[in-house]
Amino acid sequence: MNKKVAIVTLYANNNFGNKLQNYAVQEIVKRVSGYETQTVVNYYERFKLLKTIKDIIKRVTHYKNFEPLDIKREKKFKEFDKYIIKSKVTSSYRFSNKKLERLFDYFVVGSDQVWNQTTGHISELFLLNFVKDSSKKISFAASLGTDNLLDESKNQIKLFIKDFNSISVRENSAKEIIEKITNRKDVEVLLDPTMILTTDDWDNVSKKPKQMVIGNEKYILLYFLGNLSEDRKKNIFDFANKNNCRIINILDKNDEFYNCGPSEFIWLEKHAYMVCTDSFHSSVFAILYKRPFIVFNRDDGQNGVNEMNSRIDTLLSKFGLEENYYAGIIDIGILNKNYDYIDNILYSERNKAIEFLEQSFDIQEKEINS
Repeated sequence: MNKKVAIVTLYANNNFGNKLQNYAVQEIVKRVSGYETQTVVNYYERFKLLKTIKDIIKRVTHYKNFEPLDIKREKKFKEFDKYIIKSKVTSSYRFSNKKLERLFDYFVVGSDQVWNQTTGHISELFLLNFVKDSSKKISFAASLGTDNLLDESKNQIKLFIKDFNSISVRENSAKEIIEKITNRKDVEVLLDPTMILTTDDWDNVSKKPKQMVIGNEKYILLYFLGNLSEDRKKNIFDFANKNNCRIINILDKNDEFYNCGPSEFIWLEKHAYMVCTDSFHSSVFAILYKRPFIVFNRDDGQNGVNEMNSRIDTLLSKFGLEENYYAGIIDIGILNKNYDYIDNILYSERNKAIEFLEQSFDIQEKEINS
């Protein structure tokens, strides 16, 4: 009988990075283990009902030929979601569905900010506290999302994460925190799963946006989750004008590219003249496709427990790209940077991730294409 693996990650979220990492974890786990792999669809307690009501309202209030931007965008995410194989048994964030334990042989938590404490603690589902057999528990490039943990989160790590069969995280700081709290010395720092897949893998699910009428048009891709100050915006637009580039701001509702989904996002990252972002996953795809990019620290006052720059710090440090941080000006030299050296780093890190999973699943002498 073929074994089954449950992926337990953030699901109900129309976020590019979230959907892409979910797909990446699925594909990597399947390749390494050969096991049937399914994502556990999860939601807040009232989310299912609210979503059903909203869907009904959308159908009633919007006639056939009129679709607001958010609905068009959501359709693109649903198109990509078809690539993700989902478990028929769902769960909530706070109260785990105990039926899951008898359905799956392994549980892989990650990646993304599954151990984030934005609700005041880490959600029980992502702690796998409903799984009694610790040999079934694996974390794959999981993220805490912050370097400053609340006392409740520290207690949860000590009680539940300590019990995991194997632990890997996405940031150096997360490794230090978890090892200190649990007294374990075997926590691995792995690349985000989106980087373990190759550009050929991503090209297979990439799609040219319909809005891109001229295929070779020069553009600077903007992807900002935080606020973009007027000063920074002016610098970007001045740079675009000097280099005869248009601006595509994929998260701006006034931009025609707003209704792109994950497949279109990959295409836009691959073909950008330059990428300007404060996003971890936007930086990831710029690196994978060797596109010039600049990382901006969040400009919306986030600090303390909500400060999330550590994962980008780890990423840039891993690839020797600390100079890609924005320092008040946009240097033309960023366009001529040679990224060829990253191939060796990617090869080494991909093998490291594969070895981690092989050991976690107790798979011997299995050859994987890197």
